[in-house]
Amino acid sequence: MSSPATPASEIHLSGRSNWLRAAVLGANDGIVSTASLVLGVAAAGASRSAIVTAGIAGLAAGALSMAAGEYVSVSSQRDTELADVRVEQRELAADPDGELMELAAIYEARGVPAPLAAQVAAALTAHDPLAAHVRDELGFDDDRAANPLQAAGASAVSFAAGAILPLLAVAISPSGARVVVSVVVTLIALALLGDIGARLGGAPPLRAAARVVVWGAAAMAVTSGIGALVGTVT
Repeated sequence: MSSPATPASEIHLSGRSNWLRAAVLGANDGIVSTASLVLGVAAAGASRSAIVTAGIAGLAAGALSMAAGEYVSVSSQRDTELADVRVEQRELAADPDGELMELAAIYEARGVPAPLAAQVAAALTAHDPLAAHVRDELGFDDDRAANPLQAAGASAVSFAAGAILPLLAVAISPSGARVVVSVVVTLIALALLGDIGARLGGAPPLRAAARVVVWGAAAMAVTSGIGALVGTVT
């Protein structure tokens, strides 16, 4: 008799949510902010060296700022999660019977018959009561737990990777085509980023690509206009 087939493991895209969010946001900010910066400086009539210097400074400052911001933000989120876990620990110590009933009520509310819900709650409580409450009452998942260092690193690296594209475009383009080349490279990079991010996250690629391209183009247009105005005034 053949042995039963082993169920295939499932890959859930939500497990990528933390690092994917940080990486996509970092790359998007790197592309848009650096492109807007160099285009704004170019529109003000600056030389190639001044434009490249401003772009490099923007790349370094942006990558470090993104890393610091993500670290602080995700650390705060993690602190809140751990505080909730400590509250649950105290409640389990103070009223284990009440917590058992609460867990059973959660399963019953999800459609499990009352007798079975009580059995499941009792079995999970006997195994690891805190884990059961953290997962089913608080809704925390270890696979998607906040990781400050991971988010900070993903943001910094992706920001720098995104920022280098418009910076290289403006650095190697002839002066007469500098703005056009930078805009085209930036829009292509944004479209690719939106498509890749959507595919990794299981979202519709066309909508995501259109979204980042439209907002990126708007940011570049506004910044270029401000740069041109400042160049005219000064």
